[in-house]
Amino acid sequence: MSTDLSVISASQGTFIVNNTDSVTVLHDAIVVLEDTVFDIIDIDGEDAMGEYIQDSSVAVKAGAIIRPKDAKKFSKVALTSGSVCLVL
Repeated sequence: MSTDLSVISASQGTFIVNNTDSVTVLHDAIVVLEDTVFDIIDIDGEDAMGEYIQDSSVAVKAGAIIRPKDAKKFSKVALTSGSVCLVL
């Protein structure tokens, strides 16, 4: 896993997700750019959304930062609506 400083500075780059296509890429954080409803959040190909979002039918508010637990990386994300920045 990347260091906290490299994540917060996005030194490894970013990828913007702004449609409903699933994106499979290892990433260290999800920054919510506008109110967003998630369809998929995976870690190592397994559904992890319930570990990070209490009610997945409700939009996560803009400005939220979601980081994986236990030095893992997110592996896949898909949105129902909204947009996010994946920190690589």
